[in-house]
Amino acid sequence: MSFLARVMPFIQLGISILLIVTILLQQKGSGLSATFGGEGNTYTTKRGLEKILFRATIILAIIFLVLAFLNLLLR
Repeated sequence: MSFLARVMPFIQLGISILLIVTILLQQKGSGLSATFGGEGNTYTTKRGLEKILFRATIILAIIFLVLAFLNLLLR
């Protein structure tokens, strides 16, 4: 078993924790009230930290998927 195959689960675990944190740090919209006809029609652009968290979530998700496929190939 190569070094990368032994380290891969730990790297994937770290990425998954970072992914969970970035998802939880994002602000929620109007929540469940929009489901039942609340004021959920407003659209705002992402700025500042919200934009950084949004992009970080996408990047971390892509890295996580790539690592999962590499983990499959290395076993």
